[in-house]
Amino acid sequence: MAVRFIHTADIHLGKTYRHSGSEHIRYQDFFRTLAVIVTDALAEQVDFVLIAGDLFHTGQILPQTFARTIGGEFKRIQFTPDKLPSDITGTTVFNQATGTFTFHQGPVFCNILLADEINRAPAKVQAALLEAMEERQVTVAGTTHKLPELFMVMATQNPIEQEGTYPLPEAQMDRFLMHVMISYPDEASEMEIVRLVRGEAASSNGNKTETNTIPQQVVFDARKEIDSLYTSEAVEKYIVDLISATRYPERYNGQLKKWIQVGASPRGSIGLDKCSRAHAWLKGNDHVTPDDVRAVIHDVLRHRIMLSYEANAEGVSADEVISEIVKVVAVS
Repeated sequence: MAVRFIHTADIHLGKTYRHSGSEHIRYQDFFRTLAVIVTDALAEQVDFVLIAGDLFHTGQILPQTFARTIGGEFKRIQFTPDKLPSDITGTTVFNQATGTFTFHQGPVFCNILLADEINRAPAKVQAALLEAMEERQVTVAGTTHKLPELFMVMATQNPIEQEGTYPLPEAQMDRFLMHVMISYPDEASEMEIVRLVRGEAASSNGNKTETNTIPQQVVFDARKEIDSLYTSEAVEKYIVDLISATRYPERYNGQLKKWIQVGASPRGSIGLDKCSRAHAWLKGNDHVTPDDVRAVIHDVLRHRIMLSYEANAEGVSADEVISEIVKVVAVS
């Protein structure tokens, strides 16, 4: 069965719209980020997206909208410095009536988890997500508890304030499949946002907007189709060469060598392969092209490359480094 449920669908604030080629998408960052989230959800069985930028409110609307669309359970954790790991995973409580300990699930047991301002929590709390993100399970008091089959972690970072924040270690950042940047909208787009929110509030009269949901099985079927997409050896080599350029930049030019301190891990290659497959599938193709790889490379690699002191001093961003890598690495 061909599962083509989201090629031309844009989900926005709880509604599903279908747009033709003549219509202008005003909220470029919003829709691009939503497309990335859909790509991420289709690319892996356990998914992680790190969202950073200036639109704090959008970081919460996106996962809520996506969860409603797939009929999934959404939970949000506001990370703070006084959070404990048990606040994430859950804890055991002694039942005096039965004389036994009962496990009470934490908010991590859901389909879509929003870890809001994850860099406000200390390392031990951030680490509470690691097993869930890697193994799709949680171990409490020596007992392992499985997470739902459809499980996705979305995290936001506070990009402005540095006081009271704990930067994510590079090894933990590497576990996120994508790092998405959201910028401010332009004036015309923000005016439309204000009108849209006002109009929805007036039309709903306090009632929740009905959303046409997509069965979760459709997502699982789509993943099977994505796994069957054909990737040529040339595209596979292109992916490996791009990652290799982050590790051995001196093979390409001295500028890259000066900018990159540590390159991407094998998770970068795996992420590029999975996301390029999902991107190709969303376009309705049955094979992966170099354009699909280039379309997702910035979101997949921007958090996996450690920049050198020289790059930071010159104001060079990770995106600029990745763009340079794309320029110098050819498809063989």
